[in-house]
This record gives sequence, structure tokens and C-alpha cells, in this order.
Amino acid sequence: MSKKVKMELTWIGKEVETRLEPRILLEDASCSFHNPVKKEGSDLFDNVLIYGDNLLALKALEQDYAGKIKCVYIDPPYNTGAAFEHYDDGIENSLWLSLMKQRLIFIKKLLKEDGLLFVQIDYRQSARLKLLLDEVFGANCFKNEIIVRRGTKNVQSQFETIDSLTSGHDTIYLYSKLATTRMPKLMKIEDTATPGKWDTFWRGTDRPTMRYELFGVKPERGQWRWASERAFQAIKNYEEYLNDYSDQMTLDEYYGYVFQQQGVELDFLKKDDEGTVQYYVAPRNYKIMSDVWMDVKTSGKITDFEHEKHEELLERIIRWSTDEGDLVLDSFAGSGTTGAVAHKIKRKWIMIEQGEHCHTHIIPRLKNIITGEDDSGVSKQVKWQGGGGYRYYKLAPSLLEKDKFGNWVINKEFNAPMLAEAMCKHHGFIYAPDDSIYWKQGKSTETDYIYTTTQLVTRELADQINDQLGENESLLICCKAFNINASDYANITFQKIPTSILNKCEFGKDDYSLSVAQLPQQEKSEQLELFSEGEE
Repeated sequence: MSKKVKMELTWIGKEVETRLEPRILLEDASCSFHNPVKKEGSDLFDNVLIYGDNLLALKALEQDYAGKIKCVYIDPPYNTGAAFEHYDDGIENSLWLSLMKQRLIFIKKLLKEDGLLFVQIDYRQSARLKLLLDEVFGANCFKNEIIVRRGTKNVQSQFETIDSLTSGHDTIYLYSKLATTRMPKLMKIEDTATPGKWDTFWRGTDRPTMRYELFGVKPERGQWRWASERAFQAIKNYEEYLNDYSDQMTLDEYYGYVFQQQGVELDFLKKDDEGTVQYYVAPRNYKIMSDVWMDVKTSGKITDFEHEKHEELLERIIRWSTDEGDLVLDSFAGSGTTGAVAHKIKRKWIMIEQGEHCHTHIIPRLKNIITGEDDSGVSKQVKWQGGGGYRYYKLAPSLLEKDKFGNWVINKEFNAPMLAEAMCKHHGFIYAPDDSIYWKQGKSTETDYIYTTTQLVTRELADQINDQLGENESLLICCKAFNINASDYANITFQKIPTSILNKCEFGKDDYSLSVAQLPQQEKSEQLELFSEGEE
């Protein structure tokens, strides 16, 4: 009898494990683009646009970017069953959950320790997605369910009765990689500032240690708002204002003057004519935002992409969750709004798109931004003048293919450098060819190297390499064949290609968008449970 420890969402095909091939990325310089001159020192040129299956692309990023992404925003297909031009948005629920789970697992790996994930979804899948996110990230890493508006079509007025209310919002789930992550306050700048005011210093929260005498008053219950040291300093600050500045400027003006000159936000305390102790609430030109964002535009119209997101929405998300120079990722790039906004506000970005609109929508949009011709979205607001660039990559084909006899062989599209880089990825080495020593093609540590060759490794070659190895150095040689006694070389390991990697992953598959036929048949039962008890 298994021990029941947790509840979890189940679906057909959940237990199917995907052994992804770690593909290498191939830059196509003809599609990469950058401004011919550097506009300013903070220009970012090494942004990344990847064309290809986004699950394989996330796997390809794992080695170099694990733990480096500060913010991920994704707007995956909502599984509505609607026929959109650029997406197959009608995947059956089980399939959709499998598709999302695999991608969320990789996204979590890519996030920094203080990284944040934003996932936009509508009511059709939001409940299932929430349970899935809780499973992958942990329920204690859930931060907010943000509500954003969506356009509605007023067609119900012609009917006497309706099936349901028109949906006027989408949901953005916000998760952190770690439960301990803290976020800055989200503030919206107002057109006019709210004047400073006085408010009651006493609070109803009952903390005896925060009850002390002020102006001859000591609360019998409740507490003062601040610790005594801060409160006494605030009294001195107000006395200084009254004595030295009150005949020259208002308290709001004095507060602003000190802040401008010294960068200090002063506290003030006083006792009013009725004997109430009050503290000064400083003027501000912002308001603290909640998780209801009905004030921000969400539907963009810069391109003709069906589900383009507005730059205002992404500007709020990216500016709030990142600092300049941080990395932002969108693995369902769509029309490229995430990268467009990140570029304009000086964040590094990675976008992945497998649809042809990568070329028809994203690239033209990015080129206009880089050349400075773009004045749409938030360009005027952030005073965008152009600059920077990006590198365009395609996923390499599968490393292995079957020959006419059904045997796995090295793909003929791979040249020597591609093969060397691919074998580095398969064995967990960083591809970094040495300029002077040909067999040092990659390394896992400062003394552990890898060498890949398609030639026969003879004793003469092995001896030559062994003589060049340093005292504490070790080497993995990947080759088609060798005719030496491997035990004669204490610091060299020999492995054959493709035998050594055949069982590491699934080769020859380029599309992980899934199809119903790929899922195993569910065994017949009286009822398919939505939840099941997990096992330890």
C-alpha cells in the first residue's frame, strides 16, 4: 500500500518522459542585425532570437543560461479551439498540459535565484495552469494572480438570454523561483502629485514594546507607528523646520528641498491642537498598484499579429521585475513585443519563435527599433533613439540520423566544428577550442578536456596527445573507432561515436508541439480522477 502524501493534477500522458537532445545553435549572419554605430555605452548587441521548436530551444539554452534569466514572460496558446492564423490553439487539454509542463520545467532551470515568471492565460485554462504551476514551482512560490483587461465584442445585446457573461479579462500568474524572493513595490506615476498630509501616529496593533511617551502621551493600548529612536528624530526634524524654514517655504517644499539636496526622506512628528500625535505623510506623484491592472493596455496594434500584446503591459512587467542589463526571456515570442520592450528599456533579451512570423513580424519590427525608425508603443515615453542589435540562430539538425540500413550515423550536415560543439553539449563540456592545442576543444573544469574526431585513433595519435597532457589534466576522446588498449592511458578516456550517446536522448525529432497520437492510451476505468494521491 503506497503512502499518500499529496494531491496532484493528473492527465493522460503525464508520465511520458521526453529525453530531449541538447541541440547546438547555429547563427545565420544574414538574419542577424545591429546598428552600424554605437549610440551610447549601454547599447546591447548580443541579444538572441531563436527560430525553431521552443522546447528544443529551451534545452539548447540550458547549458549556457541556467540560473541567469531574471524575468520570463510567456503568452502560450490558450487552447481555446479557435482557428488563429499563426498558432494551432486547439490542442486537447491533456496535450496542452504536457506541452506546458515540459517547458515550465526548463524555464525554472533558466531562472536566477531571484527570478520571476509571468504567464498570461485566459479563463479556459487558468485553473489547470495554476495547479500545474504549483506543481512545477511549488505553491509557496506563487506571488500573484494579476488581472488585465481584454477587448470584448458587444454582441450580446441582440439576445434576450445569454449562456454566460462576456469575458473582459485575462490572468497573469506570477511565480518566483524561490519562495523567499521579495519584490519592489509596484508604483504608477500620476500626472499630478498628491500633497503631503498629517495622519494619526497611533495604531491599533497591540505591541507593548512600541508604547513609549511622546509629548507627555503614552498609549495604554495599541502602539506608536515607529520605534522610539525614529520618532524622537522626527520631532527634532519638525522643530528644525519650524525654527529655520517655516517662514520661507511650506513643509512639502522643505521635504522636497532636503530630498533634492541630500537624497534624504525626512520624517516629521507633531502634536496637534487637540492633543493627537500625528506623523507627516510625504507628497507623492505615484500610487501603489495592486494585482488589478485594468489601467494598462494589453492588445497591441503595431503588427497584424492576432494576439499581439501591447508594449505598455510588457513595459510594466519588465521594468518592475528587472534592472538595466538583466536578461529577459520569452519562449512564445509571437509578434516580438517582449524583446521590443526589453530592447527599448536596456534589458538583454532572448526570444524563441517557431512560426514563420519570426521572419514576417518579429525581424522587421526589431530592425525598425534598432535603426531608430520605430516611434510606436513606448518609444516616445522612454525617448528611444535606436541602437543595439541581436543575433539570429536556428537549431542545428539532430546530431544523428539513420542510414539506409536503419543504423544511427552522424548527420552528414555536421562539419567538424559543429560535431565538436555538439559532443561537448552531450557530455556536459563547455565548447571552447584552444587556439594552440587542437585537441582541447572544450572543458568541464580547468583541467578536464574533450576532443572529438571522426578519424581512427591510433597508438601514435594517442601517445602524442598523452605526452602533451599536463600532470593533473584529463581528456575524453570521442571518435568513430580506436585500435589501442585504453587501459594504457590513465588520464584519457575513449568513447565511440555514436555508441556513447545513443541512449542519452531522442534523436531525429524536430517537432515537440505534440499530437494526440503521441500520447499513450489511458487504461479504461470507471472514472478518470481530476486529482490523485501522490506517492513518496
